[in-house]
Formats: sequence, C-alpha cells, structure tokens
Amino acid sequence: MPEKPDWKDSVYYYYCLKFSLSVYSMLFLFLGFVVLCVGAYAEVERMKLKTTDGIFLAPAVILLLLGIVMFSVSFIGMVGSLRDNLLLLKIFFWVLLVIFVFEVLMLLINVLFESEMKTLMQLNIREGIKHYYDDLDFKNILDYIQEKFECCGGDEYGDWGVNLYHSCNSTGPLACGVPYTCCVALKDSGRVRNTLCGFQVLNKERLELTDIIHVRGCVHAVIFWFKDNFGATIGLIFGILLPQVLGLMMTWLYWHKLTALCKYDTVDFSILKVFDFDALDLSGAGWCLCIPREDGYIPVSVDVDDINDCGELHDNPTLIDEIC
Repeated sequence: MPEKPDWKDSVYYYYCLKFSLSVYSMLFLFLGFVVLCVGAYAEVERMKLKTTDGIFLAPAVILLLLGIVMFSVSFIGMVGSLRDNLLLLKIFFWVLLVIFVFEVLMLLINVLFESEMKTLMQLNIREGIKHYYDDLDFKNILDYIQEKFECCGGDEYGDWGVNLYHSCNSTGPLACGVPYTCCVALKDSGRVRNTLCGFQVLNKERLELTDIIHVRGCVHAVIFWFKDNFGATIGLIFGILLPQVLGLMMTWLYWHKLTALCKYDTVDFSILKVFDFDALDLSGAGWCLCIPREDGYIPVSVDVDDINDCGELHDNPTLIDEIC
C-alpha cells in the first residue's frame, strides 16, 4: 500500500504559510502606519505649541518611534513572504525575536524589581509635574490618570509642590494647591465643578484631606489596579505577546519550508546556474522584477522538455541534480 504523503510536503502547506504570513504582516503594516500618522499629527501640534522637548514629556515622539518600528519591521516581513526572500524573512524573524525578548525582560524586571521600578516611575512623574503647564500632552495624560484611578501626583499629593505654580513659596490662587483632577468627584453631576477645590491643601495633613482630594499617589493606584484586576492584566500581557509568538512561529516554519524546497539558502537564482541569468527575458517585469506575465519568464537557454521536467521539481526533488 503506497505511503500517504505528508501534508507538510504539499503545495497547499506552502501557500497556507505564505499567505498567512503575508496577511499577518499587512495587518501590522497598516496598524504601524496608523500609529505613525497619529504620532506625526501629535508631534506637529506639539511643535506648534512649543512644548518641552523631553522624550518622557512627549508621547508624540514615542508614538512616532513605535509607528516607525512597526511599519519597517512589518514591511520587511510582507516583502519577504510575498517574494520568498530568505534574507528578508531572516531579518524579520530575528528583529521580531529581539523585540519579543526585550518585552519579556522588561516584564520580568518590573516583577522582580518592583520597588526600584516604582521609584523610577515616581521620579519621572515628579519631573513631568515640573513641566505640567508647559506640555499639554503630559498634562492631559496625567489629568486622565488622576481622574480615572482617583489619585494625585506620583508617590503622593505632596509631589505637586515641585511645580512652580503649585509650590507653597509661590503666589496666586494655585499656590500650595493641587489641580482639580485630584479632587474627590462630586456625587451630584449636575453641579458645576470647582476648579479651585485643591486650594491650599499641601500644607495640611493627609487625614484632613480625605474628603477633599485623593491623597494616594498614581503609581501606587495604577499598580494596585493591575493587581486587583489580575485577569485583565494577564489578558493585556497575552494580547501583546501572543501575536508576536504567532508571527515568530509562522516565519520560522515558512523560512524552513523554503529552505527545504529549494535546498539553497538564497533567492539569487544566478547561483543555481539553471540558465544564463543575463539572457533571461525580463521584459514587462517592471522595476521591482515582480510583475507577473501571462506566459511566464521563460529562460532563453532552457529547452521546453527541460522546463516540463523542472515543473515536476516539487514532486521529485532528485530532478534538481539531473536537470537543474
């Protein structure tokens, strides 16, 4: 009884990997393009407002860098899968692997060195608070976090004392106070919110302020939220890492499938010496040499019988030595 052929040796397995990896790369290429456009728009607006130049204080710069990385890496993967280019596939695989390992290491560092990471985040937020009214991006982000997580400052509400306008040594209505986003929200949503509800709170004790402002720092509030919502935290981690694992698996399988098919670690057909590469008729292939032609690109120096035999290459790989 003839042995049933392995599905992995069929042409369907090859095309399944090829188009799956191509679609995967195209999706992230589009996503990277969207992130890049949003980052570019935000950076233009930031420059118009002449906000501060620090990376931490410029989320637009982070979006730009993220969009560039996503778009570039996805483009390499898309072209490599469409053109069966082993070099591009290897670059895509190793770059994706480096990004994946970096993210896993950052996750482990956050878990193993939680106290040190807390201190680092608190210092960064305090630095951002100094420029709170100079950078609208940071201001909007911090205001959202303070309202969403019911917190104030980085480590505690006293962090607002480092801001020039909120310092107790300053003058004016904001002196020795905190922004209204630190205030305890009113139960009656129909009432007008008092934007000076944090007036003169920095020179008071915590117990006196529990009904006026949120005294807990945002670093602690965010960390407690992730710990209390463990399922959402795990879902977020897997949502970030699993697509990368999927891409690594498909790239690795497709890379080795191509290697098994051609038995050459290159896509430079001139090395195969099947025909005189310079004599190949490439008219109509375009500048990218990728536009298909109805009758194909027939090697000038190869006989028709040899071409028919080479068409059986996938069925009988031993013909490589006999014909090609």
